[in-house]
Amino acid sequence: MAGKGAAATGGAVRQFATGAGLLGRGVVLVLRNPRMLGLGLLPALISGILYAAALAALIAYVGDLSATVTWFADDWSSAWRDLIRVLAGVALIGFGGLFGVLTFTAVTLLIGDPFYEKISGLVESRLGGVRDEVEVSVARSLARSLVDSLRLIGLSVLFGIPLFLAGFIPVVGQTVVPVIGGAVGGWLLAVELTGVPFQRRGQRLRHRRAALRGHRPLALGFGVAVFACFLIPLGAVLVMPAAVVGGTLLARRSLGLPIEITTLPSL
Repeated sequence: MAGKGAAATGGAVRQFATGAGLLGRGVVLVLRNPRMLGLGLLPALISGILYAAALAALIAYVGDLSATVTWFADDWSSAWRDLIRVLAGVALIGFGGLFGVLTFTAVTLLIGDPFYEKISGLVESRLGGVRDEVEVSVARSLARSLVDSLRLIGLSVLFGIPLFLAGFIPVVGQTVVPVIGGAVGGWLLAVELTGVPFQRRGQRLRHRRAALRGHRPLALGFGVAVFACFLIPLGAVLVMPAAVVGGTLLARRSLGLPIEITTLPSL
């Protein structure tokens, strides 16, 4: 039994590493095609500017927001009141960053739906194409992307609020919570970034989640790698095209399709 458990753990670790490697393969493939890089960067750049402005506003008003959410400390001694408000400010910025990372992909995919559809399609065509591809109009594709994005943003908020509150817990809030946040964020990013190839097959959000649950360590490895890159300044903008390619590879792998690829056709 111990041997089986160790083997299962080792297999999960290998799958996690393989999933993270899918992002690396996406980076390589995008860098081999500069036009694809430019095509993928445009929507991410637009989203990046919007999110940078929102983060700057949050930082500028974090003092007032901290005082608002810690109204119960108004009558405390100044030392304890200042401490709790500093912690609240850190938690607010952390929650804002987490929420930004989780929603950035959904918003960027929505803005750049035609661009990322093109990139994902190029990858799939090089891998043999899609059997029985479902043709969807641009308007219908955008509508589906909007609905799925809103649902995923809702999930981000649902998980983000408890993590935000847990951030107030001494030690745990600065150690365990970030790890849980990374895992949750990674899973949601994996679900978001596989949306285009699943829609191409006429499958919706519930189908995506079911397929990825069957390859959870693989999906988490990819999603956590993307999540970590998105935490780096400008990382979300620069990595987004590669994340779309990696998401396409992850979708094919979760559906039992080949993902061996060497070159991409020109745009």
